[in-house]
Amino acid sequence: MSSATPAPTSVNDALVGSSFPPPERYRVSAVKIAEFAQAVGATSPLHFDAEAARAAGYRDVVAPPTFAVVLAQRAEFAYVKSPESGIDFSRVVHAEESFEHHRPIVAGDVLEATCHVESITHRAGLSFVTTRVEIADGDGPVATVISTMAVRGEGK
Repeated sequence: MSSATPAPTSVNDALVGSSFPPPERYRVSAVKIAEFAQAVGATSPLHFDAEAARAAGYRDVVAPPTFAVVLAQRAEFAYVKSPESGIDFSRVVHAEESFEHHRPIVAGDVLEATCHVESITHRAGLSFVTTRVEIADGDGPVATVISTMAVRGEGK
């Protein structure tokens, strides 16, 4: 058994507090909501049937709560792929995620997601990077997604 200390990662701590603007706005479609709902096993008619959604008081089909991850991951990728992040995506493992919804995501929404680097901690050859992605439309906040990814060092 080796007693060597794992190699540190090259994650750039100086980016804590930085924000990465949205790469582009995301237009939520009924098709994307239905595909996501099927993929996660969500069976509510609110995800598939516009008439059922309207009868429940929505303007169109409603996304499952975890649909926000689609936008969050796009925004996080803008941070991860930036050369200054120091993150090698092939060394990333998703560790944790939480959602706070301010209102449901509905087909027809045009949303922006901005990634904020909240914290970076280093332990045993891993860097734990926590991001906060704010999802909003022209009327204000829609959802907040907090994610932590573990970035492995380059040890053996």
